[in-house]
Amino acid sequence: MLRTGLLWLSEQPRIFRFIRGNGLARRFASRFVAGETVDSGVAALKDLNAAGITASLDVLGESVHTAAESHAARDTYLETLDRIRAAGADANVSLKLTQMGLDLAEGLCIENLRAIIGKARAQSSFVRIDMEQSEYAERTLQLFKRTFHTEFGNTVGVVLQSYLRRTEQDVDQMIALGARVRLCKGAYQEPATVAFPDKRDVDATYVRCMERLLLRGTYPGIATHDARIIEHAKTFARDKGIAPARFEFQMLYGVRRDLQLALRRQGYNVRVYVPFGTQWYPYLMRRLAERPANVTFLLGNVLRESLRRS
Repeated sequence: MLRTGLLWLSEQPRIFRFIRGNGLARRFASRFVAGETVDSGVAALKDLNAAGITASLDVLGESVHTAAESHAARDTYLETLDRIRAAGADANVSLKLTQMGLDLAEGLCIENLRAIIGKARAQSSFVRIDMEQSEYAERTLQLFKRTFHTEFGNTVGVVLQSYLRRTEQDVDQMIALGARVRLCKGAYQEPATVAFPDKRDVDATYVRCMERLLLRGTYPGIATHDARIIEHAKTFARDKGIAPARFEFQMLYGVRRDLQLALRRQGYNVRVYVPFGTQWYPYLMRRLAERPANVTFLLGNVLRESLRRS
């Protein structure tokens, strides 16, 4: 019921308009979203970089309805890359293929991506292609392998989700390709035929994939806030003689900042995903709906840090 309610709320424009004008809601959102503009996204990089933490800026928004909307999203990413460079910040960008027009026309999506990845390559930067629902997994990976990685090499990377039953095979293929992989658990609601319904299976698959990527992958991103899995990664890497410079831990903006800083102090590379844009309200609602336990998790993080500062 909670998930259904949150998804319903995410699709109500009247509520969105009310929430955007609500000071308390905006303050809560600011904990997890850098703001609504490129300025605010880039500004968030200053404190992260000062702590030795790198970042990936993510312009909020998914499926677009017109080619003009896809071009606008493309242009925002091009501007973001320029602003990162002008600020001298240590950051890259991540994006979704549906935001680039995949649902409208594959050629449109490819054209937009080529512009963004081409600029990133010229600036010695990097673009991460996010993974969306399972219905996009095959198309995303085929486009990545056939077009983007072929043309741009490791200027572009991809995301794999351990809750999908196909992911172990995908990990092996990406390792063979020499591609940069961000490994996350995944949080969309999926049928049991394509995704593991039991968290224990998701976690076990994550650990197996993580170990393969640490051993044979190309600078993998270990994207999790799970302290147990993070400790396993650290122990596994140490036992196998894998230097901390060969991988990075990745977390979300505003989540487990204490752990982010602790890992950095221990000498590990840490990257934080920094979302920004006007679609912050649907983003928050969908993220909470994807895994309703996140409601308690996120509120617990806010309370923990509030108590620490008091």
